[in-house]
Amino acid sequence: MKLYRTRQGIVVEDNRTDGPSRFHRAPSDDWDYLVNQDDLFQFLQQEIPSTTASDEYRVWTETQLLPPINQQEIWASGVTYLKSRNARMEESKDAGGGDFYERVYDAERPELFFKSTAARAVGSGDAVRIRKDSTWNVPEPELTLFITSNGKIVGYTVGNDMSSRSIEGENPLYLPQAKTYDGAAAIGPCLYVPEAPISPETMIKIEIRRDGKAVFDESIAINRMKRQHTELVSFLFRETTFPHGCYLMTGTGIVPGDDFTLAVGDEVHITIEGIGTLVNTVQN
Repeated sequence: MKLYRTRQGIVVEDNRTDGPSRFHRAPSDDWDYLVNQDDLFQFLQQEIPSTTASDEYRVWTETQLLPPINQQEIWASGVTYLKSRNARMEESKDAGGGDFYERVYDAERPELFFKSTAARAVGSGDAVRIRKDSTWNVPEPELTLFITSNGKIVGYTVGNDMSSRSIEGENPLYLPQAKTYDGAAAIGPCLYVPEAPISPETMIKIEIRRDGKAVFDESIAINRMKRQHTELVSFLFRETTFPHGCYLMTGTGIVPGDDFTLAVGDEVHITIEGIGTLVNTVQN
């Protein structure tokens, strides 16, 4: 099942049958209450029969879409794929920080950092931003977990962890400036709520279009990730509480070459099987 947050209210897409999906009004329009259920799939399964289904609600998910977040925070994981480790080492070697990324890739403790408040995040159809003081900018397509306040993974969405490689590469201590700014986090289009954990064979695909033409196109399976989702969550929740639950981006295994940087007007399309496609235009 999928949950959409729209300007008209919350919509549940029930796609459990072989036929076309049915779109229902959610049993509550309180997003924070609704998603923070440790048994979210079972809760929706139980409540949906008593709610109204209408094709009008499907239209809302196409024309009235909001990012699937209200009072939640977005956190992120770094250096969870080998390709990401190699890219971080290369970009920061001149600053003497390359060894840090190699060590954190193999360490027991993962790299976790705060990414965005809801107010700074955008959804599908909205604009992501590149910093005006950055010369090298890339999107980072990431499977993003939704975790309840009790630390249980109950859903997934598509995430774009926008990054300034020039700022982070200058000095690893500049990571908060490279990663956290207005429009640097995009999630959506929905919160995917499956009955069982997402398959490790699931593919993440990104396509960047410039003037209508693809200038970058790559995909990777999430089973290429070094760390387990539950491992990342256990470290995040060690000393931090999230009263309304939180999102956790799980890192990227797709890194454009050193000769690529985003340009104003680019369209970033990130697709994860079973969830959908997050589409954003680049601004500064």
